[in-house]
Formats: sequence, C-alpha cells, structure tokens
Amino acid sequence: MSFQLIYTEQYEKRAARFLRRHPELENQYLKTLQLLEMNPHHPSLRLHALSGRLQGLHSVSINLSYRITLELLIQDQEIIPINVGDHEVVY
Repeated sequence: MSFQLIYTEQYEKRAARFLRRHPELENQYLKTLQLLEMNPHHPSLRLHALSGRLQGLHSVSINLSYRITLELLIQDQEIIPINVGDHEVVY
C-alpha cells in the first residue's frame, strides 16, 4: 500500500531553500521522500507524532540532524509535507 505525497507551494519553496543551503543532502532527501511514499512506517524514517504547538503533525528523519515535518492523513493515503530543515527550523 503506497501513499501519495501532496506538495503545497509553501513546502516547495521551503524545500528548494533547504536544498540550496544543503546540496549535499539532495540524495538523502529524495530517498526519504521515496521511502515515505512506499512505507511511512519504515523504521529508518523514525516517524513520530509531535506534541505541543505542533500537535497533529508528524516528523520523519532525513538523517540525524535534519527532519521533515508533515501532516499524515492515513485514511486518505495522503502525506502533506509541511517543513524541512534542522531541529531548530522544523520544531
């Protein structure tokens, strides 16, 4: 069962800025998105729900330092990325 990633214009701008600042992470970033579509619960993504002001969102890891926050709509098989960056940026 695969999921569909739905990119907002705001997320695409954030992702483009992230990749301009970190071109060395492009392959890891793209691999993370591919894995997210195939299986968001894959252990290497370290999917977890967020709390506090980000309650209702989830986070997955690109690597130990960088994350993607997202809205995970399991009933509709849709994933909407919200933000990408390091811990300080996305949380």
